[in-house]
Amino acid sequence: QVRLVESGGGLVQPGGSLRLSCAASETIRRFYTVVWYSQAPGKERELVATITSTGSTDYADSVKGRFTISRDDDNFSVYLQMNSLQPDDTAVYYCHGQGRDVDYLLFDSWGQGTQVTVSS
Repeated sequence: QVRLVESGGGLVQPGGSLRLSCAASETIRRFYTVVWYSQAPGKERELVATITSTGSTDYADSVKGRFTISRDDDNFSVYLQMNSLQPDDTAVYYCHGQGRDVDYLLFDSWGQGTQVTVSS
């Protein structure tokens, strides 16, 4: 089963930026829709941003104008550029994606999450 691997999290000051990456753990044929979620301590997991196989995007109201989701199909990766970060953005960020593995079998996978902490 294909796994997704997130990276790019860390500690950043308010107003700072981070770029998260989501990549497949092994060679795949393609990604379909990929979604970034966030989960703050004591809260439910929330949708942050979505990108479809055709590149259409959608965002939670709380991140519109600050976050940008993008994809690199040549490298089977999806990114989340996060600007103007605020303490309320502190959370573990997860990616979830569907696609076709090397045998063209459909996969539906989550990553393990990457911690984003916004604090001065």
